[in-house]
Amino acid sequence: MNSNDNGEPTVPTRFEVTALPVTDVDRAKAFYQQLGWRLDIDFEPSPGVRGVQFTPPGSAASIQFGSGAAKPAPGPLRGLLLIVDDIEAARADLIGRGVDVGEIFHMEPGRGPAPGLDPKRRSYASRAAFEDPDGNQWQLQEITERLPGRV
Repeated sequence: MNSNDNGEPTVPTRFEVTALPVTDVDRAKAFYQQLGWRLDIDFEPSPGVRGVQFTPPGSAASIQFGSGAAKPAPGPLRGLLLIVDDIEAARADLIGRGVDVGEIFHMEPGRGPAPGLDPKRRSYASRAAFEDPDGNQWQLQEITERLPGRV
């Protein structure tokens, strides 16, 4: 791969999919459908092998899970981020869909997590977490203004 003068790759590279460890494919499928995510595919490419892919609304990246093929490392994934423009509306939407979403918290620079929305409503600071039935942890993160170079 070539790079420019700043050492950045000149060939576009996109993160599009992550594999989630699940113990019950149908239970996981029902959970992500409950979130309102788009079901991209649920197929059996060969006998005993099943693959499922979902994409969150407005996202270019998707999740995949399944059974019968090589599986992700055991144990749930932590800190998967879902970026939202309005954390209060996103949290309310998930709760309305029956998801157990934790209280909103914010990150205090140099001190760590603190309860409630960021008092200055700084981008990247406010979060709320929830888990899927297999313990994979998702965090809503409110971003209203991107850092330079992250548009």
